[in-house]
This record gives sequence, structure tokens and C-alpha cells, in this order.
Amino acid sequence: MCGVVGIVSTTEVNQSIFDALTVLQHRGQDAAGMVTCADKHFSLRKGNGLVRDVFRHQDMKYLKGKMGIGHVRYPTAGSSSELEAQPFYVNSPYGIVLAHNGNLTNADELQEELFHDDLRHINTGSDSEVILNIFAHELQRVSHLKSSKEAIFKAVAKVHERCRGGYAVVAMIVGVGILAFRDPFGIRPLIFGTKTSEHGTDVMVASESVALTSQGFSIIDDVAPGEALLVDSQGQYHREKCADSAQLSPCVFEYVYFARPDSIIDKISVYKVRMNMGRRLAEKIRREWNIDDIDVIIPIPETSRNAAIPLANMLNIEYREGFVKNRYIGRTFIMPGQLIRKKSIKQKLSVNELEFRNKTVLLIDDSIVRGTTSKEIIQMARNAGAKKVYFASSAPPIRYPNIYGIDMPISSELIAFGRTIEEIGQQIGADGLIYLDLEDLISVLRDGNKDIEKFESAVFDGVYLTGDESHYLTKVANTRSDLAKKKSYVNQVDLLEN
Repeated sequence: MCGVVGIVSTTEVNQSIFDALTVLQHRGQDAAGMVTCADKHFSLRKGNGLVRDVFRHQDMKYLKGKMGIGHVRYPTAGSSSELEAQPFYVNSPYGIVLAHNGNLTNADELQEELFHDDLRHINTGSDSEVILNIFAHELQRVSHLKSSKEAIFKAVAKVHERCRGGYAVVAMIVGVGILAFRDPFGIRPLIFGTKTSEHGTDVMVASESVALTSQGFSIIDDVAPGEALLVDSQGQYHREKCADSAQLSPCVFEYVYFARPDSIIDKISVYKVRMNMGRRLAEKIRREWNIDDIDVIIPIPETSRNAAIPLANMLNIEYREGFVKNRYIGRTFIMPGQLIRKKSIKQKLSVNELEFRNKTVLLIDDSIVRGTTSKEIIQMARNAGAKKVYFASSAPPIRYPNIYGIDMPISSELIAFGRTIEEIGQQIGADGLIYLDLEDLISVLRDGNKDIEKFESAVFDGVYLTGDESHYLTKVANTRSDLAKKKSYVNQVDLLEN
């Protein structure tokens, strides 16, 4: 998962991009990058680390221009090479930089085509570089067209024909402006808005609405699935449908975990979804459990708070904060490698023993992935004196990998894969375990936007929209497993030491 932003402004954009990337930091903590453009000259700064660490004062002085794009990244395949930090650049045609959020499922096939047919070389393992070169090649082919706008939209249409997977893209083209487009299913989010001042109108496009609203931009619309948005250097924007068979099917996991609660994605409030997930889960608990012995409901900070509060209210059980989060530790779900995740859990959370001692507690989390965090937290509750520890997930069981841009483990590393709910509860050490049903989750999402007929929910039901999962899942097993990440980490350490 990554975050992207693009801005065309009447004033210098470096600070605005920096601020937007900081707001989107939750989407990627591995690397950050920014490119600005002034007088047909690109200025680039990117590197490993958080936004605040990558961009220093001298970098900001160098990043001149009234339009630019930015990116925050976490490595989908576990690689933390600085070479794969985005945006990427090609000098022909015109000069193009590009950043992207998501994942191509046919990147290997496209890389072969680019080398043998398009005579283009890919220098990294990033599929963002693949998308950039596909787009650049297709734009070169139609560069004879009189209108650069027409040529760009035709090139995006060819990208949709050739690229499969989930992707939200921002690009900047010298002498033209900022381009943004989204895959034909709209799996990964992308939204744009404007801000008018005495100097004129600025346009921003970003992964989440909060990046816009935090800087005073008014939301215009989501970039539609299969649509391209072109913002010229004067701040005028143009929209074009570039895919014949587009159907909005946004990723469910954005609402469950990744997106900020103060974001609106495809006209659905993330905050309202999470609150309603808690209410639906409360209804299920009331139907299936005897709750008379539960003394307190305690959330696992922080994503689950939005669901835990209405859940506690509906069950008429005390809500308490039993865990204190260290805000300076990253999100354990997106940390590479099991050993690093296990170590960071105890660094990330500490226990308020007063809320556990001699009590029966119901812990609620937004989801259970590998089960490592859940098991550790349940043991922490017991060590703090809890009599019984029940556990609830406000999302359904995660049984399958994600192939559209979320670094989900292989099936064998997902605790719910091939196990019953009772077996999962035993594995994590809970006295009782309950999940929200997928039907209830989809119903909650549809309440937010009734025009969406289908959501991308493969991690829960194993149904992959692009229908090309077989080959790609084999690749996932070779690159995303904890064993593969451990080998990658050891190799990187060896390179640094030698």
C-alpha cells in the first residue's frame, strides 16, 4: 500500500506536497519521494525513511516549481531498496515522472514485452517503473496527434488494455501538466479537488480525501474507474473515460484498516463504516453469546476504537482504554518479517493493569491477519490479571492473500486459512472468538454508497476480480512469505557489511 499526491498550483508546491505526504504517511513508512517542475526542469528528491526524514530544509529549497507529484511507499514484495523509491523518471517522450499505488498482476509478462517488443529496459523490480514505461511507449506511438490531451488519453487507454491489477497513478509530463488515472475496477482510491485564492485555482489529486481537506481544498469527485484526469499547467482539468468496461469495485480493506477514519473514499465515510461495523458486530454478539460475564470492552489501539465505542454502547458494557500506544512505532501489519513484528508489538503497546485485574474482558481489533499480534495481546491481558479474555474482530476472517497492492502474507501464514473459528481462537489463546460476517460488512459499505454493486473482497472470499490470480499467487509465495523476506533482509545486511 502506498500514498500518492499531485498538485498544480499558482504558487510553489513543495510545502503542499510535503504536508499532503505527511497526512498520507500511514499508507507507507518505508520511503518517500517528490518531484517538482519549473521551466521544464524536474527537481527530484527521494529516499528511504519517513517524510520528515527524507525532506530536509536544503531539499525543500531545491524542489522548485508550481506543479509536482509525491509518493510514500511500503514495499509490497518486502524489498526496501532505495532504488525502488518513487517517483520514477523517463526522458522520452517529453520527460515524464510517475508514482503509483497498487500492484500489477502481470508485471513480469509486461517486462518481457517492454524489453523484446518495445525496446525498453526496466532497471528495478518495481511495477511502477513498468507502468511508466508502458505509458511512455504508448504516448510515443501517438505523439503525432495534434492535441497532447487526445494523445495522453489514448495512451492511458492502451495502459488499461495492457496492464492488469489494481493501480492509482499520478504522473507529471513536461510542458503539459499532471495526469492521474485509476484501474478499470477502481480498486485503489484516488480523489481530486480544487482551492481558489486571489492568485487563481489550485488542483490536487491524492489517495485520500484527508490530504485535500487538511489543506483547504474542496472535494470535486473521485477519479472514476478507468478514467483519466489531466490538469494542465494553468490549473484547468479535463476528464476522459479511457476503459470500455469499467466497474467500480473498491478495496474493502481500505475501509477496514488502511485508510484514515477522516477520509471519504468513493463517497463512503471510512469513519461511519467502522462505527457501523461495530454495531453489526454487537448484534451478532448479542445473538450468539452470553455477555453477562463481560466486565469491560477494550479496543486494540487505534483503528478498532471507531468500532469498539458503538459496540460497547449497544451491548451496554463499559468501554475502557486498557492499552496505551507508543505513537512512534510503525504499523506492525506492514513491517517486513515476523521477528520484527513480534518485537515491535511490545514496544508499540503497554498495558494499563487497572483495566484488566480480576476482570473478564472483551478485546476488539479491526482484523486478524497472521494472529501474531492477537496472541501476544491476549497474553499481555492475562499477564495483567484478566480472568477471561474474549476476542472480537470487526472484519471477517482473512483467508486469502491480496494481489492488488496490500502486502498480505501467503495463505499458509494467514491464521484463518484452513481453520474454523474455534481453531483460530485456540491458536491465539482466546476464551472465545467472534468475527463480523462478510455479508454484514458489505451491507455496511453499501449503506454508504448504494451505487456500488461490487467490492473487491478477495482477502475474505478468495474471488479475484482480474481472474489472473493463479500465476501471481505462486510469485507471491516466493516473494512475500516471511521466509523470503528473511532471506531478503539477510542479503541486504550482507551487502551493507561487505
